[in-house]
Amino acid sequence: MSAISGVRKAGISGVRQAGVAVAAALTVTATTGVPAAAAPADSDRCEYPNKPYAGRPWALQRVLLDELWRQSTGKGVRVAVIDTGVDVKNGQLKPAVDVSRGRNYLPKNLKDEDGNKIKRGKENGTSDLVGHGTRVAGIIAARPAKGTGFVGLAPDATIIPIQQNDAEGHGDTRTLADSIDYAVDAGAGVINISQDTANAVEPAPELKRAVDRALDAQRVIVASAGNDGLGGNVKKTYPASYEGVLAVASSDRNNERAPFSQSGDFVDVAAPGVDMISTVPRGGHCADNGTSFSAPYVAGVAALIKSKHKNWTPRQITAQIQQTAERSTSGHDRLVGWGVVDPVRALTEDDHPIERPVAHEGVERGKAPTAAKLHLGETPEERTARIATYVAVGAVVVVVGLGGAGVALRDARRRSGRR
Repeated sequence: MSAISGVRKAGISGVRQAGVAVAAALTVTATTGVPAAAAPADSDRCEYPNKPYAGRPWALQRVLLDELWRQSTGKGVRVAVIDTGVDVKNGQLKPAVDVSRGRNYLPKNLKDEDGNKIKRGKENGTSDLVGHGTRVAGIIAARPAKGTGFVGLAPDATIIPIQQNDAEGHGDTRTLADSIDYAVDAGAGVINISQDTANAVEPAPELKRAVDRALDAQRVIVASAGNDGLGGNVKKTYPASYEGVLAVASSDRNNERAPFSQSGDFVDVAAPGVDMISTVPRGGHCADNGTSFSAPYVAGVAALIKSKHKNWTPRQITAQIQQTAERSTSGHDRLVGWGVVDPVRALTEDDHPIERPVAHEGVERGKAPTAAKLHLGETPEERTARIATYVAVGAVVVVVGLGGAGVALRDARRRSGRR
């Protein structure tokens, strides 16, 4: 996740999971806006360019892509990626990125602690020295290519690259708010923000105002929930915790919460976030972990729905994603929200829009179903029914018996008359 004021990237620094070096976490202090960058893990660091991934990543194997793309491919939908930029030198991303609409909101004339000038990147946001934004964009809309089974969930969607952060964490609340405002003006239907606050403090109000303006303009906003779950830490993160933003946690291969994934009542859904294969600058692929890469998975699904149902509101799109998610409980869960996103169900169980998700099977969340009463003996009702049955059967026996006696008497009289 890229960093903003009080915000950090959704990767985890210095942690290894499933044999893959986890992404660096870029953090900034909510109160001062001064960033502190965490260095990536040194081992297994991804090179740019890198080798292509030949197979189909597990996060895509769980989806029937042909069935999904018969419903929608995301065509006509623009997705803003507010991040560290998107490198168009990767062949799978070059045709997906709208270069003319890209922007760079990093401050100009950046210098490091020694006074050396820091590379800022291209003005249209199409360079990425960190690689984070390029990964995020690939999960959403990477085009199919020979020699790899990796592809974006919405392969016909268009990416608007907005560079708002860098490896040193120079992005802040103001630049994020400006980026959201620009994404709306640039025509983005879906806005992906793979970043979260580093501290349990709500950022400056301009961020909330930018989010509200985007929601009022009928934009879907998807944000990562954060990666502070390893120690059982539960806190609100922003912008994921804002009302109307679809907050995404990470799930593993078993559809359970990834250990690092942030928990809380604000979590709306979960999506794959472990060993996530995606595009990297200058070509090829690498694996990474974090809610940074779960959010674009959901943003891709949102683009598919928006393309198929052009008149659906952001509330209806997010409710559809929540309602069709795979869950182990009937309602909302603070670990994975309404469940792990199911792209195919979200695009096929869509006969009519809904405004909010509801618990399955009418079971109220947190309340067990009422068990039937257990009777160890015969109840009064059962005794009455039993006696009534005896009486009815006895009456039938009496009637049949009398009828049989009458017939026997008649036959006896006839035989006596003949003699």
